[in-house]
Amino acid sequence: MLRLISRAAAAAAALSKQRNDTVLTSTSILIHQFFYSTKTQTKSSKKKQDDNKKSSKSKSKSSDANSLSAPAAAQADSADDLESVRARARRLAEDDRNPSLDVGPNHRPLFTKTTSLSLLTRKDACTYFKFSEDELNAMLPEGLPTGMLGEFKDSMRYALLVRQSFLDIRDNFRRIVDPSLQSTNGPKIRKQIVLDGPLCCGKSITLAMLVHWAREEGWLVLYVPRGREWTHGGYFYKNPQTGLWDTPLQAENVLKDFIKYNESHLRELPCQILDPIPLGEGAGVGLLKGVDSKEISEGSTLFDLVQMGINQMHASVGVVVRLRKELSLVKDIPVLIAIDQYNNWFTFSEYEEPVTIRSTRPVHARELAMVSINSFFALQID
Repeated sequence: MLRLISRAAAAAAALSKQRNDTVLTSTSILIHQFFYSTKTQTKSSKKKQDDNKKSSKSKSKSSDANSLSAPAAAQADSADDLESVRARARRLAEDDRNPSLDVGPNHRPLFTKTTSLSLLTRKDACTYFKFSEDELNAMLPEGLPTGMLGEFKDSMRYALLVRQSFLDIRDNFRRIVDPSLQSTNGPKIRKQIVLDGPLCCGKSITLAMLVHWAREEGWLVLYVPRGREWTHGGYFYKNPQTGLWDTPLQAENVLKDFIKYNESHLRELPCQILDPIPLGEGAGVGLLKGVDSKEISEGSTLFDLVQMGINQMHASVGVVVRLRKELSLVKDIPVLIAIDQYNNWFTFSEYEEPVTIRSTRPVHARELAMVSINSFFALQID
């Protein structure tokens, strides 16, 4: 570092010397010319100085004008863009009021007249189903997938394409609940499905529509629209009781999202496993002194279990693991567990374990307590 500083100083000194030599040389030339032509150069030099002053003033004025016009131009562009968006919205609203314009490919209606996802049939495939903003926020309080938001923004409508994949998956789970719909010649029923496909092909939208349908039918749904957050960000600790890594912040967020829509169901479902919940470290507060588990009282409901994990961060990871086991035992109502970005659970997480003073080891997602037990999921999205 000292050599670099000395070299930089020497280079700067050489550059400044070179600049001084240049200035002195040009000054000497000007003096020499002035010495031999004092009378002839005086008027012309004054004229040149006046011209230079005028030009500098005119340049400063033009630069000021440009600097003032730049924000005005940007504001005008944004105003034009906003006006064009409003004009397009008005045209779309007018088109919606004109039934003759509701024409799609092969002269079929562009929008389906069906008002429920449960009533959609194969004839409605490749048409658009209209939602309301309030309905979506109420049915999917965990958040909407990015692809769905992008489609709403581009089309300026709360409408989604009815994909054949959605109808197939919906009918698959419908046959599981209602055996009378099953047939010997029909497709094989699958209790666990993994959706795979290229980026932006509609997997997340299909999943969100399925969650919407299941909740319309009264199902208990654990919906995770951002599975990547289970393996990235927040605090992480190794639990000495389990040998796995705890992520208490993620666990708390999962429980808060789960209770948003399912509170009424959770209050009616009793806990079937009464074993104590193992405690881990809280985010930034460490372990509790002298306490390593939390008792579950007899008669507790799943709502009480979830509230325990929300109110006491040391128990949040243990509650999520226990909740997944409890959901596998529920028989009173259908249960759907839907995970988006599921592929993040089969690679390395963002966390690293110190091995030596100067080296770390990447922690795989299967080493995380919340991810390690994944045999209870009914639907996953890559």
